[in-house]
Amino acid sequence: MVALSSPGALRPLHPLHAILLAFPLPLFAGALLSDLAYRSTYHVQWANFSSWLIAGGLFGGGFAVLWALVNLFRRGPARKGRLALYFVVLLAMWGLGLVNALVHAKDAWATMPEAVYLSAVTTLLALVAAWIGYSGFQSGGVR
Repeated sequence: MVALSSPGALRPLHPLHAILLAFPLPLFAGALLSDLAYRSTYHVQWANFSSWLIAGGLFGGGFAVLWALVNLFRRGPARKGRLALYFVVLLAMWGLGLVNALVHAKDAWATMPEAVYLSAVTTLLALVAAWIGYSGFQSGGVR
């Protein structure tokens, strides 16, 4: 079997990078869901869940951002635009996640309504980053 690839073709993520990229989306989405649960029930434990989920998303997402930065400088100019967009979206996700973590560090009721909005935007950015990152996979590339 021979793999067909051209110099400008999309390549899949490295498996470790794919694993790191898999963390932010479910963790930030879980934080959004627990923020919505806190907003409707006022049980403080939901705010605590959000804080921990955001911390986990920042941890995994931080390594994904670093990996994307290294890939940005390693790859050739043919894919710089896509890699730069991927890095910028990941960096924006991580930055807003950090702001979200700082908002969640306040008293539970003081986080509302900013926490819900920040969690929603962070989750959306995590979804866009995952979409861009995983879109390098191609089907039918091997004959």
